Amino acid sequence: MYANKSNSFHNSSPEGFHQLLHLFSDRGTPASLRHMNAYSGHTYKLTTARLLTWGYQDGGFRYVKFHIKTDQGVRNFTREEAETMAGKNPDFLIQDMFEAIERGEYPTWTVFAQVMEPAQAENYRWNIFDMTKVWPHKDFPLRELGKLTLNRNPNNYFTDIEQAAFSPSTMVPGIAPSADPMLQARMFAYPDAARYRLGANYQQLPTNAAKSPVYCPFQRDGKMNFSDNYGADPNYVGSSLQPTKFYPQLKRMAPSTISTLTEHEKWMGEVCTFTSQVTDDDFVQPAALWEVIKREPGHEQRFYGN
Repeated sequence: MYANKSNSFHNSSPEGFHQLLHLFSDRGTPASLRHMNAYSGHTYKLTTARLLTWGYQDGGFRYVKFHIKTDQGVRNFTREEAETMAGKNPDFLIQDMFEAIERGEYPTWTVFAQVMEPAQAENYRWNIFDMTKVWPHKDFPLRELGKLTLNRNPNNYFTDIEQAAFSPSTMVPGIAPSADPMLQARMFAYPDAARYRLGANYQQLPTNAAKSPVYCPFQRDGKMNFSDNYGADPNYVGSSLQPTKFYPQLKRMAPSTISTLTEHEKWMGEVCTFTSQVTDDDFVQPAALWEVIKREPGHEQRFYGN
């Protein structure tokens, strides 16, 4: 019954076929977390603070997608191998990562970005906020940013892992959300789930707390608040009675990298509740991926088996 419901959903939502091909190909059963890529999926924005470090001097913003490519090479299980491993050791992927780091074989990933001008977004053939589409590399080449290295295992599983709360709304300065409807929904849903699971002040837990100073006096109080709660500071920024205090680290930063909260984005077009509309373009990228799958010996038959 559940398989029929799943099939019914995908038949009614063919714009998701591209993801479906990934799921039922060998890519859906990675042989190791160290041997798989990661992608932001969503479209984000690079704002002035980050663009200045990349050599852009005109201010404004750019749209961006992030790609995190494994340096160990991609390795996947077949369905039979995945089923066998699930029966032998359901925690194999975690164990493989843990033991590799313990041996000093630190896994690394190279981080890339695709960058798009706002004017390009307005005239592009696809909606750039559509998660079912990727940006072709020939139109928006990958730009290498740096490396990610995992070089330490958790010291305490409860505090480091079980109390961790990830959310696409947690961003560093210079990266901002776009109008991507799915991103906007997840930015609410993930913190909301964390508040139920860990409490209103889950961001004060050591594993979730920002490493750099954060001044946010309008986020205070609540159960299990173990900070100084910003003392007697006003619960808003820009008070004429008590000027905003910045930490010494922020004072040393270039003024252009500190937001004055006066910049506003110019909105183009109309607000919409969803973007589910099937067109011929929804089958262009699945067809291209299918050609890649067919070129790999035996992969097409394994896809049918899955």
